[in-house]
Amino acid sequence: MGEAHAARRRRLAALVAERGAAAALVTRLVNVRYLTGLDSSRAALLVPADGPAVLATDGRYAGMAAEVCPELPVVVDRQVVEALVARAAADGHGRVGFEAHDITVEQHAALLDAAEVELAPLGRLVEELRMVKDEEEIALLREACAITGRAFEAVLPEIRAGVTERAVAVALERAMVDFGAERPAFESIIASGPNGAVPHHHPGGRELQAGDLVTMDFGALYGGYHADMTRTVAIGEPAGWQRDLYDLVSRAQRAAVEAARPGADTKDVDAAAREIIKDAGHGAEFTHGLGHGVGLEIHEAPLMGYDKTGKLMDRVPITAEPGVYLTGRGGVRIEDTIVVRADGPELLTTTTKDLLVL
Repeated sequence: MGEAHAARRRRLAALVAERGAAAALVTRLVNVRYLTGLDSSRAALLVPADGPAVLATDGRYAGMAAEVCPELPVVVDRQVVEALVARAAADGHGRVGFEAHDITVEQHAALLDAAEVELAPLGRLVEELRMVKDEEEIALLREACAITGRAFEAVLPEIRAGVTERAVAVALERAMVDFGAERPAFESIIASGPNGAVPHHHPGGRELQAGDLVTMDFGALYGGYHADMTRTVAIGEPAGWQRDLYDLVSRAQRAAVEAARPGADTKDVDAAAREIIKDAGHGAEFTHGLGHGVGLEIHEAPLMGYDKTGKLMDRVPITAEPGVYLTGRGGVRIEDTIVVRADGPELLTTTTKDLLVL
């Protein structure tokens, strides 16, 4: 993906020039990876508005940097940020934009004392670039979602009364790795029975019981890209209220997916699901936003909620995950990862959303 990374740096350089800066100092590690391909625990990148970028990392990653991004000059120094600020001064970059959401106040003060450049907040320019994915990124997301679906289908026979939430989580995570994941994309949520009323329940020792709804929120990490899928299943024949609740969330989720088109306001996509749930009398029990962007991070821009602003664009992957949570009884959440497309949303998580009775 060397050319893809170079193209991303060129787009950033153009934005830096528009902001009136001479260079951008990129310090968030996920943003450095997006722009170079280097996945490390210590790195920073200087991207001039005009001229080649410079990567800094320490000795542990020097060889990897030379292999992953051979086109970039590399400064090897443990003080990666300070080294690049000094490089910016030496190269005559008078005004350098920095990631104010990443640099600490203490580090900023130290840089001001040492730097011979003007430091100005850059904003979240790289995060904005990351929202719209290229087809190589979408292919990695598609495979991450495929692994997630295969793991779910493989583990279904193990989901039964008497098995603990923790055992289901372990089985899912092991299956994802067996099917090719680097690791789980995040800590899996397995919420059974009354625990299903807690959106981010941590799986514990509770045994699944006949009559439970079980919400499972999990995903695979593949090529650095995060899948996110939620399915809710029933242990034994569900009660009438459980089927009604599932059907309600299913209708809301389908409406949100259909509304996810280029140019749509994020709050309107949220409203497509929220209004259905509200009209059914459960508005107060839908306690979170509709979804979020996914990519090199499990939660990234855009955020989808009634209080969020922004518009969707072509090739933006998002999740659609409405839920209803009834304290003391249980809950239902259904989630897909989709890609916004001009000709309609592309579903990356394709596992059935019918209510499975196990």
